[in-house]
Amino acid sequence: MSSATKAIKAITADREWEQFHSEENLAKSVAIEAGELLQCFQWGVEFDPGRVQDELADVLTYCLLLADKLGVDPEQIVLQKLAVTREKYPVDKARGRSTKYDAL
Repeated sequence: MSSATKAIKAITADREWEQFHSEENLAKSVAIEAGELLQCFQWGVEFDPGRVQDELADVLTYCLLLADKLGVDPEQIVLQKLAVTREKYPVDKARGRSTKYDAL
């Protein structure tokens, strides 16, 4: 468990917030916080870096809590997904393109 996950779990335990952290609620919270992150860029290219950082931290916090709740290692599942992505998007076909894998 990462030091960030340990710190998040300590804060939630101290406040007895685990009762609100079902898988469904955590997934909803990821989406809600991702929407707040997106709001930082809503009206153009200029944004407040501090606000972006805060919203990104919220997204990551809920992602780490959800991973913990599901009993998965965040780093491991990211690495597994990257392996799948390497297969779906071979460098020679995908470099510099945003085309979906089934249309390469």
